[in-house]
Amino acid sequence: MPKFHDKVDVSKKPGWLKIRLHRTPEWAETQQIIEKHHLHTICSSGKCPNRAECWSRRTATFMILGDICTRGCRFCATRTGHPEAPDATEPQHIAESVALMKLRYVVVTSVTRDDLPDGGAAHWAATVKAIRTENPDAAIELLIPDFDARHELIDTVVASKPDIIGHNIETVERLTPLVRSRAKYRTSLETLRYLNSRGAVTKSGLMVGLGEDDAEVLQTLHDLRDAGVRIVTLGQYLRPTLEHYPVAAYISPEKFDWYRLQALEMGFSYCASAPLVRSSYMAEEALQSVKSLQR
Repeated sequence: MPKFHDKVDVSKKPGWLKIRLHRTPEWAETQQIIEKHHLHTICSSGKCPNRAECWSRRTATFMILGDICTRGCRFCATRTGHPEAPDATEPQHIAESVALMKLRYVVVTSVTRDDLPDGGAAHWAATVKAIRTENPDAAIELLIPDFDARHELIDTVVASKPDIIGHNIETVERLTPLVRSRAKYRTSLETLRYLNSRGAVTKSGLMVGLGEDDAEVLQTLHDLRDAGVRIVTLGQYLRPTLEHYPVAAYISPEKFDWYRLQALEMGFSYCASAPLVRSSYMAEEALQSVKSLQR
């Protein structure tokens, strides 16, 4: 892949992109548990800027089905290649990790496994079942791949009854072929639309700063809402390396506030929108917002 050296990335990042750690006793305890038991969270491996805050709230994100993806999106630092067979013991290990960390809210994501006949759907369902058995009081959110919008695979995941099922649209329709590998904008919308038709509480997220304009962001939000999505997140795209897609712009906090207001006016139940927001940021608060509207 060619290297892109653009002016935006070599200049100093704006002050609003500085990470402010929220070090609390809960954060320290979670950190110690992770290190002692060699637990794997995407919070650590992905160097998420919000991990201290989330751990303080007893929220963490796990990645299942290995660390090698069958797709090669140009915004993502996950390795691309030929993954190994799924680990049948992983669901139980994840469940035990959730218990050790005393999590109140657990998010599960994965690499995309186009190599598997079911895309890993059965493994997803087994993971939810194991977490629920070991941690009956913990809320569970999934961030799934598109499964090529195959209804029978999505049904397998929905049947496991997680509290929220998310799938990220990632970017606007025009930029999708440039940024995402194999994934299609309309396929993602169909996945979300079908999830909604099956009664799932749906969530999606997109990055900004890739070269989109405001009209395209608003159109994406409209498309997500039309697909039945209830929760949406918006965050600044940060280029993992110079071999990844270049940053076109750093979006100001004021613009993120405006996006949030626009999303709420469209009817989303909850919107997290800020430069450092990632898919699972304030996930527990989002779920509570949806539940309060259902009462």
